[in-house]
Amino acid sequence: MGKLTQWREKYVEKVVTAKKAVADVKRGQRVFIGSGAAEPQLLVEALSERGNELADNQVIHIRTLGVAAYTESKFSDKFRYNTFFIGDNVRDAVSQGRADYTPIFLSEVPRLLYQGKATMDVALIQVTPPDEHGFCSYGVSVDIVKAAAETAKIVVAEINPQMPRTLGNSFIHVDQIDRIVEHDAPILEMPSTPVDQISQRIGHHIADLVEDGSTIQMGIGTIPDSVLMELRNHKDLGVHTEMLSEGIMDLIEADVVTGACKTLHKHKVVASFALGTKQLYDFIDDNPMFEFYPNEYSNDPFIIGQNAKMVAINSALEVDLTGQVCADSVGTYFYSGIGGQVDFIRGASRSAGGKPIIALPSTASVDGKLVSRVVPMLNQGAGVVTSRGDVHYVVTEYGAVDLHGKTIRERVLALVHIAHPVFREELMKVAREQHYVYADQLVNRGIGLPEVEKLETVMIAKNGIKVHFRPVEPTDEGMIQELFYRSSIETIYLRFFTYLKALPHSKAQQMAYVDYDKNLALVGSIMEEGHEAIIAVGFYSVDSDTLYADSAFMIRDDWQNQGIGKYLMNRLIEIARERGIKGFTADILTRNTRMLHVLRECAPAPVESTLEEGYYHLTFPLSKQ
Repeated sequence: MGKLTQWREKYVEKVVTAKKAVADVKRGQRVFIGSGAAEPQLLVEALSERGNELADNQVIHIRTLGVAAYTESKFSDKFRYNTFFIGDNVRDAVSQGRADYTPIFLSEVPRLLYQGKATMDVALIQVTPPDEHGFCSYGVSVDIVKAAAETAKIVVAEINPQMPRTLGNSFIHVDQIDRIVEHDAPILEMPSTPVDQISQRIGHHIADLVEDGSTIQMGIGTIPDSVLMELRNHKDLGVHTEMLSEGIMDLIEADVVTGACKTLHKHKVVASFALGTKQLYDFIDDNPMFEFYPNEYSNDPFIIGQNAKMVAINSALEVDLTGQVCADSVGTYFYSGIGGQVDFIRGASRSAGGKPIIALPSTASVDGKLVSRVVPMLNQGAGVVTSRGDVHYVVTEYGAVDLHGKTIRERVLALVHIAHPVFREELMKVAREQHYVYADQLVNRGIGLPEVEKLETVMIAKNGIKVHFRPVEPTDEGMIQELFYRSSIETIYLRFFTYLKALPHSKAQQMAYVDYDKNLALVGSIMEEGHEAIIAVGFYSVDSDTLYADSAFMIRDDWQNQGIGKYLMNRLIEIARERGIKGFTADILTRNTRMLHVLRECAPAPVESTLEEGYYHLTFPLSKQ
């Protein structure tokens, strides 16, 4: 008798009803239930029906989508539920003390099982029918299911022909299954929710951080969905993620996700589970572009870090002013879990050119009241999932900031100014009281507003280098000081009309603080030695009586004669005209011939000039005459 025939005969012998399949579950045993959309619904129902016959049984799994009757209060003495990640269907049971939550990095859950620290007596799983060699695929959930099936004393499999066959390290042989229940039923689905305006803006900011050729990781929800929508103009992206959702299909079909630049599993989409609709499940079915792996591999930070330009995108419930991230609880109320956030944050931080990102809306509604998610300190009882040392990028609808390697003062300035404008002064007040920032630190409520973001432009200088122009921000104070100290004595004199030797906080802050209306400053920045550097500043300040604006410029010496001054002048004129400003004035030293030339060349109307002591006072209207 050949091996091919042997497994087929054993398969037939193992087929039983769901009721009989769970009949061997004894009191006091630990029962594992398959994850996510692969939860074996028929087996869970049969187990729950045996509730009155059982006692002190532990039911263990990560997030599931289906019914969880074993968490009902009537089964309190029968089942004790334990989860590694809290889903909607069990949150009440955990909060009411009828179920347990085990906080742990998802990458380390399989190790618990293999080392025997969390032994499983019975594993209830759902898989595909076997192929010609007797191998069943774990389908949409490999995650920790593979480790549970390989360590459980008894494996009961619900075999469903509607389960998509996923490839990779995603198989179990019929010989490793003890009981088989055949069940033809649709796989559980989680449709995506419509993207709102806030999520769209967050997605836009994140997409700006993603370079062509990057490898991305993201979860499920409106923010990940909005990011995927905003990535449609990118090229050659790769995917190494914990979870797959619907949006990935559009990017693959649009040739945005190709995996061509991946440094690990080139041309492959790597995941551990999928949550979506039948359309997604059909798309991944037997698709060689997708490889599913268990969490000890997909979530291993050292594996993740082998992907160059790894971008990890994860969510949070709140972030404090020092950069601590809470993602699993609201105060003492456990809401979700650690999951794979830290795995991917640390993995991306080890990646060459990697970007670990925490994304969250700036506010939440609590009992009908708007509250800030950027907080002076985490709520009492809130857990730190991503620590101050691990945090890098934080993104809200008001912008993206990089906290890594930054001082507490720099972090506070950054986080306050991506908080909702309504809460910025209150947050800064606490920061001043805690001596996190200067006692006279100012707050700007205009940063991150759409009308301010629209002022951003890009130019190619004469030397061929791209220069990014944007409105100045309070966080630019340090870069403005750097611009000052890298400028020559002559450049400083031409700008300030004196041989200024220092630019302390009090002066630099004034240059970095504008209202974006009557006062506006644009900075030109480049990427220099891996970080942003300001190489030019141009500003105007409006006289409310005359509606004429005084203007001034400062350009770093090594960037002069590159067309920067002319570009800045034209941009300020364009913006001022749109805002109803009537004209510009400027005081320019007589020896500053280059600036005199720029002003006269850019002025849309004849320039009136008055010679004062050593300088010209220039005036011109913004309307052509």
